Amino acid sequence: MLRTLLLQLSQSRALAAWWTRNRFARRMSRRFIAGETLEEACAAARACNRMGLSATLDHLGENVTQTEQARRAQQTYLRILDCIEQQRLQAHVSLKLTQLGLDLDMEFCARLLEPIVRRAEACGSFVRIDMESSAYTDRTLQLCKRMRALSPAVGAVIQSYLYRSERDVGELIALGCRIRLCKGAYKEPPQIAFPRKADVDANFIRLMQMLLSSNLYHAIATHDPRMIQATKEFARLRGLSPDRFEFQMLYGIRSDLQQQLVREGYRVRIYIPFGPDWFPYFMRRLAERPANLFFLLRNLFRR
Repeated sequence: MLRTLLLQLSQSRALAAWWTRNRFARRMSRRFIAGETLEEACAAARACNRMGLSATLDHLGENVTQTEQARRAQQTYLRILDCIEQQRLQAHVSLKLTQLGLDLDMEFCARLLEPIVRRAEACGSFVRIDMESSAYTDRTLQLCKRMRALSPAVGAVIQSYLYRSERDVGELIALGCRIRLCKGAYKEPPQIAFPRKADVDANFIRLMQMLLSSNLYHAIATHDPRMIQATKEFARLRGLSPDRFEFQMLYGIRSDLQQQLVREGYRVRIYIPFGPDWFPYFMRRLAERPANLFFLLRNLFRR
């Protein structure tokens, strides 16, 4: 119930405006968000690199309502790629298509996305197209497939809580598309998504096995020790060395586990979000672990 409420609140513009003005809430957000500027994000990526971790940089924002907002987002991603190249960061970028105008027009979004993909390929980087709610799954995959036909420097995200994901994984693998597998962070109806966590987990393992059997380089995004252990065991069963795939984890969550995996020889990439439009992302992280919310509320009005 609390998770559902938090996910609903993540879409409230009025609450976002109030929340982001609160000093303590802003400090609390820094647990999960590297900062509001590109310089802060690149500094976080450098710190990760020094610890043997690679990074993916995500300029937060989604569901833009004006073409100029989408164009500004495109220019931000081009600057991120410039920063990655100039500072020789072990990093790539992650982006949401609704930030590039998918709600406005699919072809407009494609025209903004293509130069980002081309720039990533030119500088030896990579673009991961994030998956949003199920309302965008078809269009997101359509554009990902279009971009993959133009460049290998683009990949998709698949959510294990959707019934359709096994079919989608098969189609993307057939195209040679690299995939990040995650469980999913949106509230979806039982008609299209597994309502039980046990079923989401079982599907995650099933999809992970498909990915690691494909001979492509994929990303397994989880903090769940059971999913990590299942991935390790299947990789050993298949005779896959640790450099044939990577684990991905969120900035600010389970740094101890991140370092443990690095010590064991696995590749680990940290998802580093930044930017002023951090409220929806922050609320989804609270929904994943409501104890974070209780801590925030205890301290919210103390200052």
